[in-house]
Amino acid sequence: MPRAFVLVLDSVGCGGAPDAAEFGDTGANTLGHIAQACAEGRAERGRSGPLRVPVLDGLGLGAAIKLASGMDAPGLGAAPTGLWGAATEISRGKDTPSGHWELAGVPVPWDWTYFPRQTPAFPDELTAKVCELAGTDGILGNCHAGGIAIIDQFGAEHLRTGWPICYTSADSVFQIAAHEDAFGLDRLQRLCADLAPVLHDMRVGRVIARPFVGSEKDGFRRTYNRRDYAIAPPAPTLCDWVSDAGRMVHGIGKISDIFSGRGISHSHKGPDDAALCDHLLRLVDVAEDGALTLCNLVEFDSLYGHPRDVAGYARALERVDGVIGQVLARMRAGDMLVITADHGNDPTAPGSDHTRERVPVLVAGLGAGEIGHCGFVDVAASVAHHLGVPAQGPGRSFLT
Repeated sequence: MPRAFVLVLDSVGCGGAPDAAEFGDTGANTLGHIAQACAEGRAERGRSGPLRVPVLDGLGLGAAIKLASGMDAPGLGAAPTGLWGAATEISRGKDTPSGHWELAGVPVPWDWTYFPRQTPAFPDELTAKVCELAGTDGILGNCHAGGIAIIDQFGAEHLRTGWPICYTSADSVFQIAAHEDAFGLDRLQRLCADLAPVLHDMRVGRVIARPFVGSEKDGFRRTYNRRDYAIAPPAPTLCDWVSDAGRMVHGIGKISDIFSGRGISHSHKGPDDAALCDHLLRLVDVAEDGALTLCNLVEFDSLYGHPRDVAGYARALERVDGVIGQVLARMRAGDMLVITADHGNDPTAPGSDHTRERVPVLVAGLGAGEIGHCGFVDVAASVAHHLGVPAQGPGRSFLT
């Protein structure tokens, strides 16, 4: 039986979203602008010169950027040896659940709730509920913020008061940061789990536990014990289609969290993207016949996109390019590898939020050719077609 591997490079957009202006993201192009910065010598920290991703470019990355946005990305002009195209999202969001659900065949049928850009950002009744569940007299933050900056700002006060640090972003999200030792990791995760149904009823997509360690003297740093409590998809996704057909579904990284565990046979976690890549390589060797493996690599987004670190983003792309080369070398005859993204996060754009973009769709193992423009949902339909399971969503396979 054929197998399928879907690798989501979190936030690795390629520009050109037709509705980018509605999101304040006119001209955003994560991959294109990183390639430009590298070519112009503006991404030299820890690396040097043009962006070097020969494996991705060989599959059609440069061609996908050109198709999506019209940009000739410097250094990315290889003749594609894989199937390539660019996907456009219809869900009214530029966030993790919207992108992943739609890639899995289910566009978001509602408008997400977003918190206003003001301080305090949260309604009084929500703040009171957090305090009740946490057993505290108040919360810290209560604003839009970046995850690293806010623990630098409030970490010491959190240690003094024991109050959780609560913040949001341009996404539909409620995040709680707390010290793993002083507040307790189990307590933080229990707080988020108990609070999640309240936020989900409000159509807030995720509650995220953001543990950190350290001290005011030595500084604070986030740990890899993050956990997402996402609202459940509103309909069966690709994961359900495959599992309902009696096949195995492996989720690497935060995949199980994104889909609330639905349709996931095995969840494979790790402290960083390097560990997740090890899981991916292992599963290329051992995943069952007919299995689906979904992998999310989050560090493009969390470590480099939001902090607007162009050089770091370029380094991460170059590292993962090497991993993808290893995946290709270990794939079996009949395997399908799809490389795509869930949204953009242009590290050259103002602010620190995701950007509305098209995403590349690169397919290895099934020959070469242009997919052209497609929808996010067409990825799910195509994977289902390859695996020989019925597709229940609105997408159309680009393999026919």
